[in-house]
Amino acid sequence: MVQLARMIDKAQAYKENQIADYDYPCPLDKIILNFLRIDSDVFASKVMEGGDEAISNWAEETLKNKKPEEFEFINDQILERKPDSEDRLRYFYETRDRIDPSRKDVNTWVDLLDLEEGRLPPK
Repeated sequence: MVQLARMIDKAQAYKENQIADYDYPCPLDKIILNFLRIDSDVFASKVMEGGDEAISNWAEETLKNKKPEEFEFINDQILERKPDSEDRLRYFYETRDRIDPSRKDVNTWVDLLDLEEGRLPPK
């Protein structure tokens, strides 16, 4: 499931009061939390109880009855999510342009995260 590892890291930072400029749970996290059928605070507590491997095992067990189409659907929802209001679009463009104004090809939240964190391949 895309973005799950990132959400685990953010949940841990949230519980340790080290979240800094990150947002937990952000709208992308909420998609995953809904899919897992768990509250964000409960998820963060689970992360703190057992660490990465334990939470990954828990998620795998929780999701074992999901069909491949359901994973494809949820991953597409996350990967294709774009700003959905004028103020979010303005924020998106300001952030993108501050990082690299030449990257007009960046138009989803995941692409913006990748750009911010230096993971996008060269144009």
